[in-house]
Amino acid sequence: MPQRFTDAETLAEMLKARAAGLDRPFTVALDGRSASGKTTLAAALAEILDAAVIEGDDFYTGGTEVRKEPPVELVKLCIDWQQQRRVLEALRAGQEASWHAFDWDTFDGRVCEEPTVLSPRPILILEGVYASRPELEDLIDVKVMLRADEALRESRLVAREGTITPWQRKWEAAEEYYFEFIRPPTSFDASISPE
Repeated sequence: MPQRFTDAETLAEMLKARAAGLDRPFTVALDGRSASGKTTLAAALAEILDAAVIEGDDFYTGGTEVRKEPPVELVKLCIDWQQQRRVLEALRAGQEASWHAFDWDTFDGRVCEEPTVLSPRPILILEGVYASRPELEDLIDVKVMLRADEALRESRLVAREGTITPWQRKWEAAEEYYFEFIRPPTSFDASISPE
């Protein structure tokens, strides 16, 4: 069963202890449903641990139209995990990594012209839905699931998006599939449900 936490400070203490003594960067996958607070938690952990954060949304490849594929296929299509893998491999080898993030401002399928460049740090946090996917497991030291109250999560989605669209509902179905069949809560090393 995953080790349970209720605040960033205590989780950070565990991560720092686990990372101690490694001769390469220690990698944390911070996973959870959309609008559960992963970006906020990753920022808090990064400040406490002086960690580098890799934003999962940068690697979005699911397109801007409502997809017709079933959830199992959408899980495969949503994030460019191969690019995430290259970034993690470079950083864990002590090298600088760069990538072109999906341009959420234009939301037309383009990536940002300016690359995101990240230097290695002793602790790396890959945050985002699908961050702990099995294809990256050999590069992840600790898998953390952020759990949020469903009503709070939905209210955050509405506040962020204005409304929950059919596009969003398709991706919600993919997330539900992922957390039920691919990465169920019991498969994580730790979980956090902030109070």
